[in-house]
Amino acid sequence: MTHFLLVCLAGAAGTGARFALATGVAALVGARFPYGTILVNLLGSFAIGAVMQLAAAGEVLNPATRTILTTGFLGGFTTYSAFNHDTVAYLQQDLWGRAFANVAITLIGCLAAGFAGVAAARRFTA
Repeated sequence: MTHFLLVCLAGAAGTGARFALATGVAALVGARFPYGTILVNLLGSFAIGAVMQLAAAGEVLNPATRTILTTGFLGGFTTYSAFNHDTVAYLQQDLWGRAFANVAITLIGCLAAGFAGVAAARRFTA
């Protein structure tokens, strides 16, 4: 039960961090394009790659901590639903270029960020 509650608390913290970062970015650069959501997903992809690599190394993160960080914090932090909503909204407004840019940046960027997280964690544990 304690593990479950820790995952829930970490998820709430991740959700709060996502809200703060996404709204902060929108306040800085405007809300015409979902830069905050993209940044959240890029950072989350990097972090999950790093956490999973550190957990795979076995000596840095135990399985319970990995679950709290990935399922809990990063599960609350990253946001496919906001990405989907932004893309659908662009398509409904016939803003195909923005929709395509959002999909391309998120897909390619998050894959690259995930690989970068794994590489950074490997360097850390080497």
